[in-house]
Amino acid sequence: MSEINVSQLLSQLRSTAELARGAELRQSRSEGAADVDFSSLLKSAVDQVNESKQEAGALRKAFEVGDPNVDIAQVMIASQKAGVEFQLMLNVRNRLISAYQDIMKMAI
Repeated sequence: MSEINVSQLLSQLRSTAELARGAELRQSRSEGAADVDFSSLLKSAVDQVNESKQEAGALRKAFEVGDPNVDIAQVMIASQKAGVEFQLMLNVRNRLISAYQDIMKMAI
């Protein structure tokens, strides 16, 4: 089994946390992009969650077939990362639905 590179893991967690805080949206606003397309931003977030899940699945399958380059720590970290990203996306979806329902209940 290979050792876990702590600094690499920490940098991955930090980058995921920045994405969760909306760093991409803040960066695009600071660069003068006045025209942020919400649907493309949402689609890219969903695509990233899907990619993370696919990566975790591929690592899991590689570990199951006995690939010597993949250890259980990598599989578990990728799986947890995908789970956290999915939970974040689920919470965003729930908030969007709640906001939509609140708007629809408003009197005109």
